[in-house]
Amino acid sequence: MIGLGLLGGSLSLAVSRSFPGVKRVGYAHRASTKAKASELAVADEIFDDLKKSVAGSDMVFLATPIFTFEEMFVGIAGALEPGCIVTDVGSTKAMVHRWAKKRLPKGVHYVGSHPIAGSEQRGVEFSRDDLFEGAICIVTTDRGTDAGAVETVKEFWSRLGCFVQMMKPAEHDRIFGHVSHVPHATAAALMNASDFKELKFAGRGFIDTSRIASGPANIWSDILLSNARNVARGIDGVIRELSKLKKAIEAGDEEGVRKLLDAARSKRNVLIEYKIRKKEIIP
Repeated sequence: MIGLGLLGGSLSLAVSRSFPGVKRVGYAHRASTKAKASELAVADEIFDDLKKSVAGSDMVFLATPIFTFEEMFVGIAGALEPGCIVTDVGSTKAMVHRWAKKRLPKGVHYVGSHPIAGSEQRGVEFSRDDLFEGAICIVTTDRGTDAGAVETVKEFWSRLGCFVQMMKPAEHDRIFGHVSHVPHATAAALMNASDFKELKFAGRGFIDTSRIASGPANIWSDILLSNARNVARGIDGVIRELSKLKKAIEAGDEEGVRKLLDAARSKRNVLIEYKIRKKEIIP
């Protein structure tokens, strides 16, 4: 496990619960993280040496910021044995597939993973073994991805309690650019556009709407920049919709304002009904 923050730590704990007897080895470059992870028994063994942490591994998981992945691939390449599977928990995929193809040796198989789980909290102290229970996990492949490795990764996430879905990297980045990355950018913009003196009067609605802006800046800057084209297009779409609403409000167009609000309300109601049917949320 390369990276022992919330996701890496939770993944290691989940492995202990779902795969008893499997040895869990972690990598943490910060002494404080290593000490905390050891205290919480997040892994069986923890190294601050990258190559030692992956030597002899059957599977390697990257749980660090996305723009560290290429460097990590380079750092572990010489220590991986043929047949080893490398995957990750990153929120973008097209760029990572390209790095893996370029940097990992032949005989080592990369398969992309993106479990839709987590929170705005960070740090190994927030790790929990049920974080992935009931979550969707997207598994991504390209033309050269090894079929056996794909089945192993799918089975792994299923054993952790995830609902696995397959996508191509470009499709993944387009979809999650719209439903995850742009919402984060929008929440950040909402906060930055607000006066803190006024924010003291904010109610639950504002707090709920802006919650994801609490996500760690280093993680989210990597996500937004590694999916720049899709995020930029999504932001343009939000600006267009805001412009429509602004124009109707400025014109005193009551019918136009209601039509836009009703369209959003109806679409969200359909979404919530779908998520309840799929048991992804509890009413």
